[in-house]
Amino acid sequence: MQQAVYMENTPDIWQFLESNKKTIQEYVELKIEIFSLKFIKKSSTIGGVLIWILILAFLGLLILFFAGMTISYWLSKVYDSNIIGFGITTGILVFITLLLILLRKQLFINPIIRIIVREQTRDNEEE
Repeated sequence: MQQAVYMENTPDIWQFLESNKKTIQEYVELKIEIFSLKFIKKSSTIGGVLIWILILAFLGLLILFFAGMTISYWLSKVYDSNIIGFGITTGILVFITLLLILLRKQLFINPIIRIIVREQTRDNEEE
């Protein structure tokens, strides 16, 4: 008998949800808005980092191109032959390219992954 009285006084889940429907709806909307703002912040930060990496890569290629031309003309003067000067420079650039291919994980892939992970987890450290 006492158990029946207890169950009558206890609100069930549907009554709770109905009485707090507006508050729950506002809470869910705020959570969705916070998630979308965090996503926008993280994606724009990562996008900025990737654009910066692309700019640095482009500038590096320009520097490499002009350095290669300078070395080629200098070696052409030293050996008194354009073919030898440009051939030696091409050999040096092929060697550097092969070295970069072999060390791509250590020099490029892993550092970029670390930068992206650091940017992704930076918000968690600040909060």
